[in-house]
Amino acid sequence: MDKNPQLQAHVLVEALPYMQRFHGQTIVIKYGGNAMTEAHLQEQFAYDVTLMKQVGMNPVVVHGGGPQIGAMLERLGVETRFVDGMRVTDAATMEVVEMVLGGRVNKEIVQGINRAGGRAVGLTGKDGALLRARPLRNAVADLGMVGEVAAVNPEVIRWLDQGDFIPVVAPIGVGARGESYNINADLVAGALAATLKAEKLILMTNVAGVLDKEGTLQTRLEASAVAQMIADGQIYGGMLPKIQCCLDAVAAGVKAAHIIDGRVPHALLLEIFTDAGVGTLIAGSY
Repeated sequence: MDKNPQLQAHVLVEALPYMQRFHGQTIVIKYGGNAMTEAHLQEQFAYDVTLMKQVGMNPVVVHGGGPQIGAMLERLGVETRFVDGMRVTDAATMEVVEMVLGGRVNKEIVQGINRAGGRAVGLTGKDGALLRARPLRNAVADLGMVGEVAAVNPEVIRWLDQGDFIPVVAPIGVGARGESYNINADLVAGALAATLKAEKLILMTNVAGVLDKEGTLQTRLEASAVAQMIADGQIYGGMLPKIQCCLDAVAAGVKAAHIIDGRVPHALLLEIFTDAGVGTLIAGSY
């Protein structure tokens, strides 16, 4: 495909103010959905994150891995049960979760970023006691080793940022007795963004963003408007926990939270470096 030099120059000029504005700032990215399972999107994500670091930002990647966990459990003949969309995690399941998330999936992401020219380091929440966890209580059933974030120790992330490394975090927390907990990756990303006082929290999903009742994408929303959309039933189902994660992060001091469509090529760069973006921005106070 022929490249238009003038168009390329325009793109770079449009990106410059964003590079200047976000230089030195922390951006926490929850990486999941199609962006994490389709090879061409995986490669583009790796280049996007590497470019962000190269121009002076501090990206922190938190990844999921539900489909990969499910496939491995099926392969090993371990029964899977869900309650309210959460995987009940007994000792056998937790062993598989830790192996898949902290091992195979984490290292594949690290390898992809390193291959793109970045310097990624893989972590779980157990490394440096990054993520202290406690059991997540559910009124319907005992979820086993499903956890929530009790506390974040950001020191290891800050050291990696200062050394020009890109942290890649698997959402596994450590309990008071050293036990492992399986934590929702959105919640981990939100907790890290709040603790690190991130400029942005970005959740990559398989939807275009927040839609109103007519199905129109809302490119920018204030927190009060989001609350009204929830009350009106315009935001519901699987989008609710993501929205709540964004609202909690913004309330904790994160400047902006984004829900973006990870199926769009180079979605990260489009959201951060262009005026139009590719999702919904939930604004905090600048």
